[in-house]
Amino acid sequence: MLNLHYLLRPFPGRLEFAIRAALICALTTFAVEYYQTPEAALTVYLVFFLLKPDRVGSILQSIAILVLISLVIGIVFLITIAVIDEPILRVASMALISFLLLFATSASKLQPVGATLALVIVYSLDLIGHVQIGELATRALLYAWLIAGIPAVICIIINLLIGPAPRRLAEKALAQRLTLAAAVLRSGLDKTHQFEQIVREGTEGISKYLKFASLEKTSSAEDITRLNHLTASITPLLLIVDLIRKSHPDLLPASIKDYFSDILNAIASKINVGEFPDEFHADIKQSKVPRSPCGLDIVKEMNAALEHLTSEEHAHLTLEKSETLSATAKSGFFFADAFSNPEHVRFALKTTGAAMACYLIYSALSWPGIHTCLITCYVVALSTTGETLEKLRLRVLGCFIGAIAGFSAILFVMPDINAISSQLLIVFLGALLSAWIAAGNAKISYAGLQIAFAFFMCVIQGDSPSFNMVSIRDRVIGILFGNLVVHLVFTYVWPTTIAARVDTALNAIIKQLSELQRANTKTLMYQQISAARSALSKIERDLEVLRFEPESIRPAPNWIDARQQTADHIALLMDSLLIGIRRNAGTLDQIILRLQHQSDMGTPMTKPNANAMPTTNHPGLTTNDLLEIHMRNLENSNAQRFALDKRMEEHASA
Repeated sequence: MLNLHYLLRPFPGRLEFAIRAALICALTTFAVEYYQTPEAALTVYLVFFLLKPDRVGSILQSIAILVLISLVIGIVFLITIAVIDEPILRVASMALISFLLLFATSASKLQPVGATLALVIVYSLDLIGHVQIGELATRALLYAWLIAGIPAVICIIINLLIGPAPRRLAEKALAQRLTLAAAVLRSGLDKTHQFEQIVREGTEGISKYLKFASLEKTSSAEDITRLNHLTASITPLLLIVDLIRKSHPDLLPASIKDYFSDILNAIASKINVGEFPDEFHADIKQSKVPRSPCGLDIVKEMNAALEHLTSEEHAHLTLEKSETLSATAKSGFFFADAFSNPEHVRFALKTTGAAMACYLIYSALSWPGIHTCLITCYVVALSTTGETLEKLRLRVLGCFIGAIAGFSAILFVMPDINAISSQLLIVFLGALLSAWIAAGNAKISYAGLQIAFAFFMCVIQGDSPSFNMVSIRDRVIGILFGNLVVHLVFTYVWPTTIAARVDTALNAIIKQLSELQRANTKTLMYQQISAARSALSKIERDLEVLRFEPESIRPAPNWIDARQQTADHIALLMDSLLIGIRRNAGTLDQIILRLQHQSDMGTPMTKPNANAMPTTNHPGLTTNDLLEIHMRNLENSNAQRFALDKRMEEHASA
């Protein structure tokens, strides 16, 4: 478990994101209180779903919300004409619209905004239920549009003025990775956690920044091409550094580690100021060359990786391969399994069921003050049971922190406030703290969202500063009740485990590695290695989530441990393949053949003889030895995994 200090540490772009979020929240608060629109707290909270780290992503998300909310409000207006005087039809339309939007959230590219749309529309229909005059109902729909429209417009304006360019964020992310790799090479033990995280994180986020930078047209096509090349080439470089970190300290002399560390720092400095690094040419003195054959191969591959990273010629090859892959990867609006995978329908039914249960309960109790339970259902629901339960403790913790902060502000600050400027300052500070946490690691980001939700519900109660303690009590009860309902529904109604996809994904990665030898260029090989590492990171994340699933659907601990062990051995073999793929043809052919057999059968071709293998700290260690060690470990791990499954099946059938 990562410590709190690590989770709350500053990193490039975190403070800027928090300040921008706080500023937009404060301006949104001013707008809703000036125009006296309803549900001011919810309007301000939606900022957290619109704002992205870069300006292009934020603007596109905001425009998408504006367009979609306009279309949906138009549809709802037509529905309202038919259901305004019929409570049963209105509730049915709420459920139907919720189901359709949540299904699209799970099964289509509407995923980033679908739940937000469902929340706004369903809650708007709830408000219409309290209106009996057609003109007021029309006004309620206009207010529903403003709930999403006000923060979206302000988000667009602020990001046009001060939002960071996606290219700049990509450059900072690349520089950060190289700087961390340099620190690890110099035995920077304090940087180990950060380095492990960036290796697992991959470069998907950086690629998205560069895609937005290309859309923005503020950088030349040649610059974007080179940055894409740097992004595609950095993962293999990090994997080599990771191999060095995990290897025996004497495998490489300290002088060579320091040499490569200096090179990485120099490249990072260039990228960090918006420049491209000079082409690298190896210059290691003979006296510094490692004595072990494996160490020598690592140095050669490190040199090759640095040359590839800084080469302009390879950048154009990367562009051609990327365009080919992009053309192949294009798909329609719905995902391939949208209408064949029942989990999409089940997710929509469970979330809608939880939300409508909350709505019916607070309506039956005539307790509208806890309406936040309805909102909470759309905010907290995730696709699988494990993910939902993992985030539950973060949400509850965040709710208490936000509620305590809001209660303290109302008790000690609000009574002395007689101007809106003071309230805006309180909102700014609360949003700043929440956004700082929300911008962090997934292990803590959900707490930031819940802190903001609870805090805004406390301090933004209407069109002027207020300190109504009953409202705070009801809203906090609503948030906690909503979390409880979601927990119960996702635990006991069609609980969804991710165990099945773990084995499929592990076999798919082994198959990917078995096809590495087909890569006819280093560029293509690096792209395949990067894709395999990205897939492995998702498996590692799934294995973490599995431990949060309820006992009724969670596999046994030894089942999870066996998969974790296999994933660890795949990671080590992947690093070793990177340095051996072009240097040990005979041994490599055998490794590839054995990987193919593992992919097809899941069992080793021959019974391993562990006693015949040297250890990884053997002074004469060769790359062949390293490949053999990690391949045998993977075979043993797979054999144990399948033997365990067989014993469990026999026990279940007995």
